[in-house]
Amino acid sequence: MVIGYGIINLRLSESGSLKDKRSVMNKILKRTQNEFNVSIAQIGKLDSYKYAEIGFACVGNDSRYINGKVDHLLKFIDNMRAAEILNTKIEIMVVSSFPGTAVDSEIKYDDF
Repeated sequence: MVIGYGIINLRLSESGSLKDKRSVMNKILKRTQNEFNVSIAQIGKLDSYKYAEIGFACVGNDSRYINGKVDHLLKFIDNMRAAEILNTKIEIMVVSSFPGTAVDSEIKYDDF
């Protein structure tokens, strides 16, 4: 299993109130979620109307695919021109099966 996740810090220069920010953030979040089928939400800077922090995560079985999906997601948000991306922190994590578990073996209860 491969998990791609990250944090994106944005500046909303056109926003003049929290209501304006909510409108812009809903646009960014809904379009990104619909386009890439990722979990995405505003996670920080909730009281500031000029700045926002978004967290996202996606899961797959190929690290190249997840890496490409994350890159396209960042380009997509940047190309929307709704907000300026200040910085990002992205991580790709590969998780193998749990140690000591036997997924393929069948447990039999013949001893009872």
